[in-house]
Amino acid sequence: MTASEVVRIFFEKVRSGRDPDAAHNYMAECILAHQVTSENEVTVERSPTNYADHVREMIEAYGSFSINIQELLAQDNRVYVKWKQVGTHIGVVDGFLPTGKPIVEIASAVYRVEDGKIIEYWIQIDREGIRIQLERNARA
Repeated sequence: MTASEVVRIFFEKVRSGRDPDAAHNYMAECILAHQVTSENEVTVERSPTNYADHVREMIEAYGSFSINIQELLAQDNRVYVKWKQVGTHIGVVDGFLPTGKPIVEIASAVYRVEDGKIIEYWIQIDREGIRIQLERNARA
């Protein structure tokens, strides 16, 4: 399987929330996740199990969300993905009580794949956009 196929199927099955426990089929036992939060770069170690838990947390917060890959580009063992995720605010998110209103997430990441599994990724999420939506929905 090519790197782009691994990442595409990972999105279709795991990241989509359809089968979070399939993460072990597409992720190495230890994945380096490079994240940007409030302009701070942080690297955390993830496992397929805690990634599956993370997806379940998204489902608890946003229900059965939809995810649409808007762009997928591959070069060698690196795959760039830009996506749009739309869910309904049904759980507490960053202190905001559920509003039942839609929340849109725009994000992108570069995944590095070796031996058919994701071993590292660099992700950026429009967290400010999510925060603005949460605040606006809480006031409405």
